Amino acid sequence: MNDYLLLEGGAEFDGPMVDPDRRAIELAGGMDAPFCIIPTAAAPDNNHQRAGQNGVRWFTHLGATDVISLPIIDQDSANQPAIAARLRDARFIYLLGGFPHYLEQTLAGSLCWQAVLEAYQAGAVVGGSRAGAMVLCQHYYDPQAQRVVTGLNLVPKTCVIPHHNNFGKSWAAHPSGLLPGDVLVGIDEQTGMINDGIEDCSGVTPNSPFFHGN
Repeated sequence: MNDYLLLEGGAEFDGPMVDPDRRAIELAGGMDAPFCIIPTAAAPDNNHQRAGQNGVRWFTHLGATDVISLPIIDQDSANQPAIAARLRDARFIYLLGGFPHYLEQTLAGSLCWQAVLEAYQAGAVVGGSRAGAMVLCQHYYDPQAQRVVTGLNLVPKTCVIPHHNNFGKSWAAHPSGLLPGDVLVGIDEQTGMINDGIEDCSGVTPNSPFFHGN
């Protein structure tokens, strides 16, 4: 069974993101596949409801019929069995952007993250943009603390730098000297990559699971 991951660099839910997002929906089983959005990273500034609904509107606009933003806003809600059950049944799970360290700390070791792993192992597509893409890797750069942190490790030996065509490129110098064994992947805004191809991305080692996307 294929394990599909979608990583996006920011400014999602618009324009050219149609292509990678529709491809992810297709890989998840089509427009009627159950789809869960995790808005946790936007919770620290109380933006999770708006961000989650933006995601629901976008994927509904693309044709998805079963999209929900889950109220995972802290460690307590991340350990709610009912929410975890919804994630376990999902075929496409998407982590929104915001505060990467808060997102990783909230999900790590939780019932909801275990449910994401179970869904992923059963063939669900897991994706994220900005902070959501960052924490899916083995390491991520926390811009607030200006340090490298261990992530959720769906993508081993990798560190994603989002917003790479914008302010994100200034972050790259920090992890590059601290993670000599990792692949640093800079992803521009309105750009996505998903491991459904056969050609290596420029700068990505052959053992990396990622290939050209949008």
